[in-house]
Amino acid sequence: MAGLLPGITIQHSREIRRQTDLVRSDVAGIIGVVPRARWPKGARRGDFIELPLSSWGDLQHNPIAGFFDPASVAAVRHFFVNGGVDCVLFGVCIEGEQDLRSDDPFDTCFHALIERLRGEDDLGILLIPILAYLPASIGRDGNVEAPGQVTLELFLKHCAEMTNRFLIVDPPRDLHDKPLFNWVADLRSRNESSACHMALYYPWLQNGDDVFPPSGAIAGLYARLDREHEPFGVRWPPANRPLQGVTHPSVGVPWREISPYVDAHINLALTQPARGVIVWGARTLSAEPRWRHINSRRVVSLIREQLRRDSRWVVFENQGPELWEILKRQVRVRLDQLWDAGLLENGEAGLNYLVRCDKETNPVEKRDAGQVNIEVTIRPISTAEFIVMELRLGS
Repeated sequence: MAGLLPGITIQHSREIRRQTDLVRSDVAGIIGVVPRARWPKGARRGDFIELPLSSWGDLQHNPIAGFFDPASVAAVRHFFVNGGVDCVLFGVCIEGEQDLRSDDPFDTCFHALIERLRGEDDLGILLIPILAYLPASIGRDGNVEAPGQVTLELFLKHCAEMTNRFLIVDPPRDLHDKPLFNWVADLRSRNESSACHMALYYPWLQNGDDVFPPSGAIAGLYARLDREHEPFGVRWPPANRPLQGVTHPSVGVPWREISPYVDAHINLALTQPARGVIVWGARTLSAEPRWRHINSRRVVSLIREQLRRDSRWVVFENQGPELWEILKRQVRVRLDQLWDAGLLENGEAGLNYLVRCDKETNPVEKRDAGQVNIEVTIRPISTAEFIVMELRLGS
């Protein structure tokens, strides 16, 4: 880290934030950029500014607000207007627009930030509104080239690597109708294994003449529902709720024409008389039925992260039947709590989940490697099938 002007810190390496016992899912990470002309003294390409915020005023009255790109600043405002409580604004120092258009995932300026994010437990939501401002090009064959897709997929891969992180995606501004469907289909096919960790919202939104990507407002809606139904508000689908600070969608989609969007897993912002602009749809971009709904994916992510966090003490413990029994009891106590909170399907406590930690899940080679494996079978709310999670703990 290099200290600069008062209130400014440029991050050169990872810095671990404090950790809490209960997993939070309502904290948003808003990824923005710092253009070359605004770099603080001593900054280099790939360095980043990190600014934790608890209100719009924290940024509005902060002297370093001018370092960040306007799209990210606007996303912060819409996040708080829609009920968000905590977010972290990141500004990555870029040489120019070409850094956002990079088509080489090994040569981007975002790697230092991603390494920092790996050490942050509390971020549950990510968004990168600046990417949606890059104009897409449509070929004669109807295929869409969206600049910034490599960067988008880089952060999607990060969300899939992490236990408790979800990416909200904005479409390119001028992408509509068939080109939009083609781009979404390509995005889904290119990321089949990780598509359950992202959701896309269309169209862009307006507040009077002000036009902006939907991700900031949508992230605020996620956070609002999570906070309204604490401690585990992720069980509530973020849909059929009005957005604040929005007068109308930039493109009006008639209600009778929403079926193709639903089929393509595009979540819509629609105008409803007497209610304003509401979010219609709560689907991920995954083709797998078990990961179709945003709340189902986020419930499983939260449970996995909570169990992992509960079991940190296991590192360096001696393995054996006694430890396995302690772990099984601990996991079942937590699952009982999560069932009671409504995250697991109804029935009697323990009926819809199973915990295994024994010599079969921990063969000799795993024990010799210092690993403890726990197999957890759960049936989250809004799913029709059981999901098996494997927790690998160890030094």
